[in-house]
Amino acid sequence: MVKTALVIPIVAALMAAPAPASAHTGGWTGAWAAAPQQPSADVWYPTWAEKGFADQSVRQVIRVTAGGPMIRIRLSNAYGGSPLRLTGATVAKAAGGAAVRPNTLRPLTFARSASVTVPTGGQVGSDPVRLAVKAGERLTVTLYFREATGPATYHNLALTTSYRASGDHTHDLGPAAYTETGVSSFYLSGVDVLAGGNAVATFGDSITDGFGATLDADDRYPDALARRLGGRRPVLNLGIGGNRLLYDSACLGERGVARFRRDVLDQPRVKTVIALEGTNDILLGLQEPTPCTTPAAKVSAGELVVGYRKLIRAAHERGVRILGGTLLPIKGYQFYSEEAERIRDEVNTWIRSSGEFDAVVDFERAVADPGDPDRIRPAFDSGDHLHPNGAGYQAMADAVDLTAL
Repeated sequence: MVKTALVIPIVAALMAAPAPASAHTGGWTGAWAAAPQQPSADVWYPTWAEKGFADQSVRQVIRVTAGGPMIRIRLSNAYGGSPLRLTGATVAKAAGGAAVRPNTLRPLTFARSASVTVPTGGQVGSDPVRLAVKAGERLTVTLYFREATGPATYHNLALTTSYRASGDHTHDLGPAAYTETGVSSFYLSGVDVLAGGNAVATFGDSITDGFGATLDADDRYPDALARRLGGRRPVLNLGIGGNRLLYDSACLGERGVARFRRDVLDQPRVKTVIALEGTNDILLGLQEPTPCTTPAAKVSAGELVVGYRKLIRAAHERGVRILGGTLLPIKGYQFYSEEAERIRDEVNTWIRSSGEFDAVVDFERAVADPGDPDRIRPAFDSGDHLHPNGAGYQAMADAVDLTAL
């Protein structure tokens, strides 16, 4: 784990090829998504990203937040150094661990082919699959790579167990072959459903990504918000642990102002976004840089406001409503300082009072300790005085005014 202030701290014809992820037409809606990251050395947990895969199957479990009669998946090779050759893939309803439910296993095809090459820096979408799903159901996507992939585009802080097996086990119903486990996701960037509602995207750092939540429990704040919405509108989690609004990182994602269009606005039928980012810019700018946090430039509240305005402008150009989330308390965190607190307070004052966001979600007040508002309430603290636990993430979700969406 990086011991720094990372808000960690990451139909036409049935078989016709789907429209690109940027399309906002038709009946497809994002039901699950993850922001892709550059492969890097292990950040918080061991991952398979740097080495990639060769004659191996990787099985990944996700939970959709909207239902429909058909699904499709999206794969990203955004950070691949060469074209990615996928030999085969399947999707099924999860049965616990690496097992899948009998009679739900479906082969995935791409332009009617079982295999596909994902261009360097590009993405592909599968053909539609007849598999009816409900909001809240878990799906298992299995990818088989016969050839060596090289370093893998991935999402570090998936907080869901992934499974790896030697050889082609895409059609296995049971878990026996999947003897290796991890907590990141690989290449899988989206799952769409037919006829879902307009999506809500949540955008930010590890407080959106869910650091401090429970592995495999889906108790991050976007998960809790999706449950409040009850499938009426899907919720997509586009957080990256350690991410910053203004600066790139070798292992914590591109800066928020750069990745916002791809990760949020290009999702199918996103009509609202909740933005919560800036804490890492403040805290990391007051520390000595590490390989993961270089550059570590000091930022002012005014500079963050310029960044927020870029997000607002980009969202409004696409007709997307954008809500600003206030930055959570940081007092008691190991890298807390009075200077960091001053900048955070200035940022929150602007978010609440400027009127530039379409609405405000006051996350700070939702989780603050009434006896010391600069601290997270003990019952909501994951233990590092920076990230909420499951109860704190529920409080964050409860703070969202559903009518503001």
